[in-house]
Amino acid sequence: MKITIIAGARPNFIKIAPIIKAIDKQQAEGAAISFRLVHTGQHYDKNLSDTFFEELNIPHPNANLEVKSGSQAEQTGAIMIAFEKELLQNPCDLVLVVGDVNSTMACAIVAKKMNVKVAHVEAGIRSGDITMPEEINRMVTDSITDYYFTTSTSASENLLKNGVQSSNVHFVGNVMIDTLYQNLDRISAPNFWKEFDLEAGNYIILTLHRPSNVDEEKSLINLLEGIDKMVGDKKIIFPIHPRTKAILGEINLNLKNTLFVEPQSYLNFMYLIKNSFAVITDSGGISEETTVLGIPCFTMRTTTERPETIEIGTNNLVGISIENLENLFKIFLQIGSKKAGIPELWDGKASERIVDILLKK
Repeated sequence: MKITIIAGARPNFIKIAPIIKAIDKQQAEGAAISFRLVHTGQHYDKNLSDTFFEELNIPHPNANLEVKSGSQAEQTGAIMIAFEKELLQNPCDLVLVVGDVNSTMACAIVAKKMNVKVAHVEAGIRSGDITMPEEINRMVTDSITDYYFTTSTSASENLLKNGVQSSNVHFVGNVMIDTLYQNLDRISAPNFWKEFDLEAGNYIILTLHRPSNVDEEKSLINLLEGIDKMVGDKKIIFPIHPRTKAILGEINLNLKNTLFVEPQSYLNFMYLIKNSFAVITDSGGISEETTVLGIPCFTMRTTTERPETIEIGTNNLVGISIENLENLFKIFLQIGSKKAGIPELWDGKASERIVDILLKK
């Protein structure tokens, strides 16, 4: 079995690492399976891509399509054109895509039009918000996928409701958590840890990048200043996304607790999360990691495609207003963290299950 694995953006790298490790293990045991790794170049900043390959021991990509940025249509089109050439030159039995970025949808479409089977890791998750580009990517990818690998029973149910045959839906767990477990003993403090006098529990992690939170300058400033005032004597570590940084520009913000840092490597970022007092974010993936690490998470969105992080985990869905966040954070300070657990099959073995299933196809 020849598999082409697609990685395009930061979350993809975290998800493919344990899958590659599981394939290598099967190869060592004599299984007839091989892979070709294609990096679309959707994220091309070193802090957002290359560092992840180095830290997570992902092999150098066999090909880098180098599509870089552009509008949704420009980027998707560029990926499709480049990947079609790649697939013509390097045929395979299966294209494996992960997550919900433009690379995921674009490469799935190209593969299916070339009569190559597609496996989608993290299939079936839905926010119900089709204003999110990621939601469109999920829906389109899942409409043409052959093998669906899901992180939760609710994701599997979403697919079955849409008419997917149950024999093609496989609840395997969460590959992001595989990577977390495989690297917990390797996480390390960033170089600013001592400089900022950070200690376990004396700071909050903040990440913001979604258009609803960062695209309007005035509301973004209001949000940042509100969070800064809300946290009391806690520091705020804000690894600022390039998108957010560009919007803020040279604005002089009235912030006394917030410390701006560059986007962090995986091992440094997981160290920061594991030792934080709480996390405020608009990322979906981070709410999975905080759930496993037992860190209170406040998600600045009106919907989530990961309901298990709320129902079972530590995640709180806030909405996008600073007032809602202030109210929920105040309650958290008064009564402490809610009782939480770890979702079913988030045990670090999802990737092994995926490869075992593929070998039987």
